[in-house]
Amino acid sequence: MGRVSVHRPVLKISSGRRVLRPDTLAAEEPLEIRLGGAALTVTMRTPGHDIELAHGFLLTEGVITNLEDVHNARYCAGAEVDGVNTYNVLDLQLAPGVAPPDTSVTRNFYTTSSCGVCGKAALDAVKLATRFPPASAPCPVTPELLLSLPDKLRTQQRVFATTGGLHGAGLYRSDGSMIAVREDVGRHNAVDKVLGAALLANEIPLSDSILMVSGRASFELVQKAAMAGVPILAAVSAPSSLAVELAEEQGMTLAGFVRGESMNVYTGAARIKS
Repeated sequence: MGRVSVHRPVLKISSGRRVLRPDTLAAEEPLEIRLGGAALTVTMRTPGHDIELAHGFLLTEGVITNLEDVHNARYCAGAEVDGVNTYNVLDLQLAPGVAPPDTSVTRNFYTTSSCGVCGKAALDAVKLATRFPPASAPCPVTPELLLSLPDKLRTQQRVFATTGGLHGAGLYRSDGSMIAVREDVGRHNAVDKVLGAALLANEIPLSDSILMVSGRASFELVQKAAMAGVPILAAVSAPSSLAVELAEEQGMTLAGFVRGESMNVYTGAARIKS
């Protein structure tokens, strides 16, 4: 399995002083996801939890809805000349009767770690229809609970603590208990990993859950949450205008700038009880 962090020498310059010292960096490597031996996508990710990442990706792309839709997942031989497996190619077999994605409207075969929808081949494919509409999920929460989640997420980001270079995504129930936390160099990968973990635990749909993310709330993150039936998305930073529009359309609660003792609630404020 690939390393989640690597050590490199760095020249630190501070107050006129120059010191050569080791530094810890978040690892970034390509992962090729295949379906039935055919390449589907390549994403730049932090190694680890790759099977969760692949399951979460297929869930949020509308290919699968539950664990039984995937027959198996296995690593293929890597590309190292010495024959050592790089664990950077993962092949999944869909269960009989599960339709493969239409390659005319799915992602191109390369996506960066910072952008998930950049590779969409057709604009009509950007907005997906969820099979688990979050609008009907009550999921009442208090402001105090939402405001406690950034600190909870940060304390569970072990690799971020040593590198400072990873996004975090955490799933919590409406009572504040944790379902799963995952990290990655890509915010969309971190979300796919945590949703994939929930799918592998048969937690889908996540109708009594909150998705907390360490950065901004983009359109794609709202869409991924909606595809898993998540009714509440909270972000440490700002949402985009399209993210707010989609959250409102899906009947989701979207909170941004969730920091300290304040937050902005952009949609679905009725779920937040005093």
